[in-house]
Amino acid sequence: MKNLLKIIIVFAFAFTVTFCSDNDDEPSTKNLVLNIAGLENLGNDFVYEGWIIIAGAPVSTGVFTVNDAGVLSQTNFTLEKNQLEAASTFVLTIEPKVDNDPAPSKVHILAGDFLGNSGQLTISHGAALANNFENAAGKYILATPTDGSDNNENSGVWFLDLSTGSPTVGLNLPILPEGWKYEGWIVTSGQPVTSGKFTSATGEDDFNGFSSTMAGPPFPGEDYLVNAPAGLTFPLNLAGGKAVISIEPDPDNSPNPFLLKPLVADIPVNAIDHTTYSLGKNLSFPTGTVSR
Repeated sequence: MKNLLKIIIVFAFAFTVTFCSDNDDEPSTKNLVLNIAGLENLGNDFVYEGWIIIAGAPVSTGVFTVNDAGVLSQTNFTLEKNQLEAASTFVLTIEPKVDNDPAPSKVHILAGDFLGNSGQLTISHGAALANNFENAAGKYILATPTDGSDNNENSGVWFLDLSTGSPTVGLNLPILPEGWKYEGWIVTSGQPVTSGKFTSATGEDDFNGFSSTMAGPPFPGEDYLVNAPAGLTFPLNLAGGKAVISIEPDPDNSPNPFLLKPLVADIPVNAIDHTTYSLGKNLSFPTGTVSR
């Protein structure tokens, strides 16, 4: 009987040691893996940062950069296993490189929900820009209202519709979430030049530094008449260039157009001033997957 009792005690002890040992060996961390295409180099002052959302609260997954070829500096991030498995959503933001704020910025560029152990990342997710811009559309004219009529008329771009004879709203664009603004551009000889930032197509934009002294119409646009940037001479004939509407992070990481450009048009080489031209859709946006 004593021998049997000893055997039972030894077996129970061995089972306890084995069970505890197995639990102790179970990893407490797990990798989150990103596979994203279409991001751009943010320069020296900004980085991308990932976040997992757990019961509505963000937890950072780490920061990374992207080189000029679009390659991420890091794609695997080690996280607490319990946190990663409890996450419902992944969000990618743009953050200042020197950042004293532990919370995510307002600049959410991609997001996706976990379905099992993976998720699709898009700009259209509600935690990102919340729109795929498939309904975006736009019109523009060439004119220079700020220096009077019949002067340098191909040297200004205004995002409005003049097809009825009176200027009306030329852009059909969704309202952007906080952290983003629209910006108009012309591109000439490969050089982009801003026409100003705006949040609504029914009012003026925030810039008139190239225009002359008279008032422009209450729509986004600019006359390229004075204060030419380096490499250009004003008045600037815009025929043969491009007209662009971009979506810019706010704060902005660069004086050049950001990678999100939903509307683009080649300005005809024989463009006629005060004629309404259409912008085309350009829906090439970053996409990717997240897995855990």
